[in-house]
Amino acid sequence: MFELILDAGPVVKLVLVILVYFSVVSWAIIFYKWRVVYRALADSERFLDFFWAKKRFDAIGQGLRDFPHTPLTTLFREGYQEMVKGRQRREGEDPGADFGFGGNVERALRRATTSEIQRLEKFLPFLATTGSTAPFIGLFGTVWGIMDAFHGIGESGSASLAVVAPGISEALVATAIGLAAAIPAVVGYNHFIAKVNNLTNEMDNFSQEFLNIVDRMGRR
Repeated sequence: MFELILDAGPVVKLVLVILVYFSVVSWAIIFYKWRVVYRALADSERFLDFFWAKKRFDAIGQGLRDFPHTPLTTLFREGYQEMVKGRQRREGEDPGADFGFGGNVERALRRATTSEIQRLEKFLPFLATTGSTAPFIGLFGTVWGIMDAFHGIGESGSASLAVVAPGISEALVATAIGLAAAIPAVVGYNHFIAKVNNLTNEMDNFSQEFLNIVDRMGRR
């Protein structure tokens, strides 16, 4: 394999360098997202237990540092801050203002959810790009290598297997490396998108529960 790469033409070598770059970056993203997503899932489960065990929002706010990787703490922080602002407006200079139990808190939670989804999906488009383009880049290298091989056959005037086989083998290396880069990227992208969707559903459910609690507090 290594000899085939060294014997390949300059265009095929350039294609191989591009594919190796895609593969290395894809694996780096896969390991990074594995760490980020699974920490978020574990911390989310722990935070939900903590959230329902506590009876006061201020007590929950003091324990947020124990769950640094879950997006739910960001939602809680943003929603709680907006709720406190509404309370201050009501009790301060503008007694007639809305307490903030409704639309303001909901908008804050929606903004936080969008921001956290963007953070969790960061770098995933690169995996999708690698999965969809690497095979074609490899195929381009193969086609170019075969053209080069046939050009060499024409110049040598011999079409024996001993002359044809080395050039074809060199060309097919590009397709093999293209597939080697694309397959892990596709698997990683689909896996992490599914996990991010689970976290998104978790954030939606938490937002709804948070709004229900705030709504009940507003009616007291």
